[in-house]
Amino acid sequence: MNVGERMKNIRKQKGISADVLAEAIDVSRSTIFRYENGDIEKLPIEVVARVANALHVSLAELMGLSNGILPEKISNIVSELTADRQQNVYNYADKQLKEQKNNVVHIPRTQIRLLGAVSAGTGEELQDDTTEVDYTGIIPDYDYALQVNGDSMEPLFTDQQIIFVKYAEEAFNGQIVIAYVDGKAYVKKYHQTEYSCQLVSLNDKYDPIDVSYDKSFKIKGVVVL
Repeated sequence: MNVGERMKNIRKQKGISADVLAEAIDVSRSTIFRYENGDIEKLPIEVVARVANALHVSLAELMGLSNGILPEKISNIVSELTADRQQNVYNYADKQLKEQKNNVVHIPRTQIRLLGAVSAGTGEELQDDTTEVDYTGIIPDYDYALQVNGDSMEPLFTDQQIIFVKYAEEAFNGQIVIAYVDGKAYVKKYHQTEYSCQLVSLNDKYDPIDVSYDKSFKIKGVVVL
């Protein structure tokens, strides 16, 4: 099956009329039929590329090339083209490669300073020294990182998730803080009113921790995600 036959089959499978395809690639309706009937046997690669784009299929699929030997077949075809047509193939391939690279999201991987674990439930004792651990993802400006233990801050933070913290001794109402109570560290939502101060979990199954009159309560940082 040649390119014209494949073009005809794909066009009909997708319910695309010859007029629509002709308008999409800027040729006449009769030219489409000449392509499909084999009256024009050797289609320029740039035309094949426009047809493939209009039919929403890959260039390889329209040309009937298998992935395993695709580079070799492309090379053989290009070698038979004139210099100006070879340049057209190169320009098209170069454009495709640039578009592909622009669509790839590169997630950075690096090492971060981990100060231990912080409880989303019953409290944790933080370490004095940081340890270096591998981390994949976007890293904000931070002073130290912690691993969350527990599910009381779901869905914002999940168990074993790493969070980033900036040192702070005060926080605004509603901020997520690292708080010390009786020497243990928690990650909670800070909620203060005129009459009370609480550390609130985002998971409804956990009760707030009232620290209104707790002299051991201290804020040690604000989470910056």
